[in-house]
Amino acid sequence: MRAIVLREFGPPKQLVAEEVPDPVPGDGQALVEVEIANITFVETQLRSGRVPNPAMKPRLPAVLGNGVGGVVTAVGASVDPRLVGRRVVTTTGGSGGYAELVAVDAALPIPVPDGIGLREAVALLADGRTATLLIRSAAPAEGETVLVEAAAGGVGSLLVQLASQSGARVVAAAGGERKLGVAAGLGASVTVDYTKPSWPDLARRRAGAVDLVFDGVGGAIGRAAFDLLRDGGRVCVYGMAGGAFAELPEEEVARRGIEVVHTPRVT
Repeated sequence: MRAIVLREFGPPKQLVAEEVPDPVPGDGQALVEVEIANITFVETQLRSGRVPNPAMKPRLPAVLGNGVGGVVTAVGASVDPRLVGRRVVTTTGGSGGYAELVAVDAALPIPVPDGIGLREAVALLADGRTATLLIRSAAPAEGETVLVEAAAGGVGSLLVQLASQSGARVVAAAGGERKLGVAAGLGASVTVDYTKPSWPDLARRRAGAVDLVFDGVGGAIGRAAFDLLRDGGRVCVYGMAGGAFAELPEEEVARRGIEVVHTPRVT
């Protein structure tokens, strides 16, 4: 089969198609013929070698890719044979998705209902699971004010919709008028452009104190969002698109009674 192999960290041109042996599904595994491979922001960091955590750096050569959509073509021992022929989306366990075939734990594939395209299903795979876990963990409630950073991005746009559906008032922080318009169209009541230094003051004037922050940016933006929380509020830190996690001093978190919401790791 063909796979996209990374032998040297760097720009996208380092991803090269090569012939590699076909995987064989082992006990408890399913073999998926890949039609669409997802590419996430984290995978671009892995490809470049500029990872936020050294432990994340893959050993080369590597086949990246943690999310795919396709058809199950074979299963290993102890797996229900009725899975064969099903259209599915699945994670791969961390790597191997940039290939024509991938063997995965048979518990991972999610059947795609008729009427939903694989492209759309794969687009929701990573960000949809993340957003759902975040909402379940942080549990925004009716009447609360929720600040979502990167509100027009993959996870952020879903958080805006899910938080709005819970009855919360959503403050969307994003960069530029186009993205703010997207967030408003998805249900945000207040929008602020966090590329402008005055955005925290504007958010405070328009929305008052915030009950819950979804921090997927980190850095200075994440810290400014933390400062908008009311005492006793909640912050859910799930990303560092800005390059580093926000600095949240433990003593200040404790003094203000802030709850730091932890979510299960998504693989």
